[in-house]
Amino acid sequence: MEFKHTPVLLNEVLSGLDIKPAGVYVDCTIGGAGHSTEICKRLTNGKLIGFDKDEDAVKVASERLKNFDFVKIFHSDYKNAPQILNENGFTNLDGVLIDLGISSYQIDTAERGFSFLHDGRLDMRMDKSQDKDAYYVVNNYSKDELIEILYKYGEEPNAKRIVEKIVEARQKKPIETTIELKEIIESAFPKKLLYSRGGVSKQTFQAIRIEVNGELEGLENCLKELIKLLKSGGRIAVISFHSLEDRIVKNVFKESCTDCICPPKTPICICGHKAVAKAITRKPVIASKQELLDNPRSSSAKLRIIEKI
Repeated sequence: MEFKHTPVLLNEVLSGLDIKPAGVYVDCTIGGAGHSTEICKRLTNGKLIGFDKDEDAVKVASERLKNFDFVKIFHSDYKNAPQILNENGFTNLDGVLIDLGISSYQIDTAERGFSFLHDGRLDMRMDKSQDKDAYYVVNNYSKDELIEILYKYGEEPNAKRIVEKIVEARQKKPIETTIELKEIIESAFPKKLLYSRGGVSKQTFQAIRIEVNGELEGLENCLKELIKLLKSGGRIAVISFHSLEDRIVKNVFKESCTDCICPPKTPICICGHKAVAKAITRKPVIASKQELLDNPRSSSAKLRIIEKI
């Protein structure tokens, strides 16, 4: 399958990053190079550094950006970006982009095991070289561990019942495919509720995917370290797709743009904290009506941008 991924909020990202022709930009989740291609078109003697933990994405992005000689791409989790950028002398950045969504290629490629709409082995690894996959999580995590990740990462109110069904099924045989898991999840819901809610598997699949890839681990620290690497006037833009990610981004950005972070009832400031950035987006930017029509997967996207002081 061709690596296709429609870049979400593309015009808003390009406008928000305020691309400078000689600037140094980082795409922390380069994917199919949708955003990066447009950034590169606006550079003359600048640089673009890309990261992705998915080896397929690195190969595709490298091919699609091969005509731009100022591009360097690393096969690495974006959370390693601050360390790698420091080691390679990229410490005065004009802009950083993080798109926290999974690509259409990952969703639509059955053998990657991300989607309950396609039958494939339970996998969900963004980095196929890692050991832990969805098969391991579903078949080896304890009942309590599964309930916790479904509540925590999927915000699934029916977590206990779903996990009971999973445990019951795996006692008979390992749960091997996405469709098997989907059917087990659906068996935890009354038919009336099942049809009224639509895709009842979505939150469980999201929770397992987050656990497999450690998507929320280290996000806060990574954002703080990347902000340090921006030059004055440099901007960082983050696109999130669910409330857990967005909450972390919102809180880090708010703290970065606030002088005092003492508890509200503290009579005088004792924290000594000083703002290092200012907000470019006061509220998260969401997809336009036209983009929603063109790309329904943009419906949950939220873009936040701040600028280093």
